[in-house]
Amino acid sequence: MNRRVQAASVHVLTAIGAVLALLSLRAAYQADWQMMFVWLGIALIVDAIDGPLARLFDVKAVLPRFSGERLDLIVDYLTYVAIPAFVLTETALLPEWSRLPAAIAILLSGLFHFSDVDSKTEEGYFVGFPAIWNIVLLYLFVLGLPPYGALAVVVGLVLLTFVPVPCVHPFRVVRLRILSGLVALAWAVAAAVAVANPFPSTLWIKIALLATAAYFTSVGLGRALRGVMPQQAMDQVRHLELLARGISSTTTQIPHPCHSSNS
Repeated sequence: MNRRVQAASVHVLTAIGAVLALLSLRAAYQADWQMMFVWLGIALIVDAIDGPLARLFDVKAVLPRFSGERLDLIVDYLTYVAIPAFVLTETALLPEWSRLPAAIAILLSGLFHFSDVDSKTEEGYFVGFPAIWNIVLLYLFVLGLPPYGALAVVVGLVLLTFVPVPCVHPFRVVRLRILSGLVALAWAVAAAVAVANPFPSTLWIKIALLATAAYFTSVGLGRALRGVMPQQAMDQVRHLELLARGISSTTTQIPHPCHSSNS
């Protein structure tokens, strides 16, 4: 097969994620949550395989005009962030008053993550919560938390987007890659069983999904505790500190109404 055709096929595969996003949105609008997660699950699989295929066929060199990375970010924002944010405005998972503000916070924090050029370390870890709101949404459906409990989860994860803690990628981080891959496979099986059955899920599915989440969280925390923070994380801390100083400086320069003169 012609190399350009192979490279273009990888781009088409990535672009199909946008179609899957539309199909999941239609299912969400119809309150067909199982079907919505089916489409999001297929999009997750596409996202997992298009990167290795792009490297295999050297897509960047063969078709330099078209950015697969940019295309991937656009599609991922739809499936990982925008669709889950919409769903949270349409369900009773959160307290009614908080649904739209929570969705807005998810959209904006997701943009922060996707636009951050230092969102990944050289080791393959994400820096901060990696905006995997499609996964979070599944957990909220599976666990059936009280609305305020679910809101606490959402608020906490939004804040963690800006905290430079390492979050493991199950396939890109070399350390424990085989074990992480097996845990990811176990997660996929449990998630598929959850989607195939009514929500909230049975106890064993909840335990399986919580155990896998605990594993990936512990690997990230373990990386943070092993020594010096990754350089990208330190840079993010400095950026946040500079932003805070800038806001503080601007605030102190604004004259207080009581100190202004009418003369």
